[in-house]
Order: sequence, then C-alpha cells, then structure tokens
Amino acid sequence: MNNNILLQVQNLCQYFKSGQSELKAVDDVSFSVRKGEVFGLVGESGCGKTTTGRSIIRLYNITSGNVYFKGTRIAAGTRALEEKLQKVKSDGHRKIAELKREGKTQEAEKAEKELKAEEKNILDAIASARSDDKHCNKKYAEQEMQKVREHFEPLLAACDKSARENLEKEYKEALRLAKKDRITNKIQMIFQDPIASLNPRMTVRDIIAEGLIIKGVRDKKYIDEQVYKMLDLVGLSPEHSGRYPHEFSGGQRQRIGIARAIIMQPELIIADEPISALDVSIQAQIINLLNDLRRELGLTVLFIAHDLSVVKYFSDRIAVMYFGKIVELADSDELFRHPLHPYTRSLLSAIPLPDPVYEKKRKRIPYNPLLAHDYSTDLPSFREVSKGHFVLCNDAEFADYLGKIKDKS
Repeated sequence: MNNNILLQVQNLCQYFKSGQSELKAVDDVSFSVRKGEVFGLVGESGCGKTTTGRSIIRLYNITSGNVYFKGTRIAAGTRALEEKLQKVKSDGHRKIAELKREGKTQEAEKAEKELKAEEKNILDAIASARSDDKHCNKKYAEQEMQKVREHFEPLLAACDKSARENLEKEYKEALRLAKKDRITNKIQMIFQDPIASLNPRMTVRDIIAEGLIIKGVRDKKYIDEQVYKMLDLVGLSPEHSGRYPHEFSGGQRQRIGIARAIIMQPELIIADEPISALDVSIQAQIINLLNDLRRELGLTVLFIAHDLSVVKYFSDRIAVMYFGKIVELADSDELFRHPLHPYTRSLLSAIPLPDPVYEKKRKRIPYNPLLAHDYSTDLPSFREVSKGHFVLCNDAEFADYLGKIKDKS
C-alpha cells in the first residue's frame, strides 16, 4: 500500500435487514484518503454517506469488503467471500460431474484437486479477514508495547540506581497505557447533531476527558490540562468545563464535540455533516475552526456533507454518492469544472448563488437514472476517465465521457 495513503476502503458493503428484504445502504464503495488531505463525500440525504463513515469507524460490523488504516486492516466483511465459496463449490462439482459422465476420469481428478485448492484459498481468506477484524486492536497494542520496551530498556540499562526507581515507574505506566491503546483511537468522529451526541448528565470536562479515561489515563492534573488546552484550541475557555451541554448554543456544543475528538490526538477525523444543524452565521466559524485545526494538528479529514459549495471550499478531493454507490470522484476544481455523471451535473445545477440575475437564468437539471442510463445489457463499472477523475459508467458512456474530456482540453 502507498505510504501516503492513510485510509483505504475496498469494496465496502453495508447491508441491513428490512423485513424479508435487504437494504443495501452502501454497495461496493472503494476510495482512498491521503495523509493531510480533506476528502469530501457528498450526496443527497439517505444515499449512504453517514453509514460509510460509521462503518469505517467500526460503529457497524461491515457486511463485506475491507477497511485499511495506516496499512492495517481494521474492518473486514466476509459475506462476499462466503458467496464466492458457494459459487466455486457449485460450479466445481457441476464440472466434475460432467467430466465423470463423459468418462474423463483423469480430468475429473485434476478438477477435484483444483477445486480443493481454490476452496482452501477462499477459506484461508475468510479466516484471515475474521482474525484481522477481531484482533486488529490487540495486535496494535502489542506493537505499541514493543515500542515502549525498545525506548525504555536501553535507558534502564544505562541509568544509575538513584534514577532507576523513577524510570521504572514511568516504564510501567507507559506499558500499561500502551496495552490499552487501540488503533481505532486514531480515528475520531464529529457527529451531525451536537446536542444528541453529548451526554446531558455529564459536564463539559467529563465529556471531553472521557476518551482519555477509557484509554487508561489516571493523572487528574494531566487530564485537566489537556481538557483546558482543547477548550482553548476550539475557542472556548476553561470556565466552560464545569457547565452542562444545555447551557451552550449549537455552535458551542459543536466545538465541544470537536474538542472531544481531538483530545485523543487522532490522525483521521470523520466529520459527519458537522455544520448542517447550525445557523448559517455559525457554519463558517466551524469550517474555519476545522481548517485551523487541520493545519495546526496535521489532521486528515473525511468530510461528509450535502452542501456542495461548502465541500468545494473545504475539500481537496470530492466523491459523489448516489443510492449507496460512488458515481464520480475527482479533485475539487476538476469536479466543478468538468462534471460528467448526470447526477453530479444535477447536484451542481441545484447550487443557489446570491446573484438575482444568475438565479433568473439558472436551470435545474433533473436526474432520472432510468432515463439517463441504459444498463440492461452493458453494466457499469468505476473507471478512470482522466487522471484522478473516476466515473461509474458502462462502455458507451465511457466513450462519450472521453470525448467530452478531449473537447474541453
């Protein structure tokens, strides 16, 4: 995996039971997020944006696919592998039976060996996926403990008796904290509704400090220092730490949610529509705050939203989601200059501008997938039309998009 890639999502599927049927909330979604960038995920309500974010952070057990963070698989679903195993078995047994009926004994024996080898490979892949999904945090803790040992053991060997006692205490405390560390602590989420995501019975100090306490930090003085530091970073004061969530405005509550996320020193923030529940006057403040924190703390952000104008301002790359699938992915400027998928063009046509003359002439482009695409014989796949610009399309649409790119270049 590319060292510059922090998050890699491969063929992510998240299905939910809905009575006798099944709801495909996220269906075969793949993308990567580079270190230090803001990756925008946009689409209409109900398209699967939030479910994608919650699946990445393991609030849901994914149906199939893989999620890699810093090169480590942190989530794995086995359904696609299990379905593949059933298909391989049925096809293989059918082929072997036909060969035996035709009297081709040697070929049948060869096919049996090939089938067993393929079954073993798939079963091994299923076992590996289940192991990684279950033990990724334990393996990460073991790696962190090893780093602590490598740091402290040479120091202990070199120090004199007077300094050894204090150093051994530090060593034991560092080992204890490393044992409780989790790779998923490096991913934190800012939720859409600031009041619903904060416990009304906890003070601001307890809300922000909760992650550190779960992590195993016991030093109250250190916890208070970190809480006050986070409050200062998000534009609040230490006096606010003794208050309760209902005593704050919507924007202030969202700042508390941001402070709760960054106190864990994450590398990736999943911001799930962090401004949609706020007044327009407050939205710019929160976006500017996230921008400042991104630069100051070196954060990578997966920014989920439905407001394309905000996403364009804040994001380096944008993925457009429709009905559980990513239909287009490109750099922010490229997507707005050369939108190709009919749904993307429809979304862009809906953006209002504070210009009465333009608004009178602005034409909405409706999107009806049944009219816009003919996938009856030629099924779509996610393809790169130009460098870094991907679109979900079939062969005929791909040729058409290539022509449009050439005409505009």
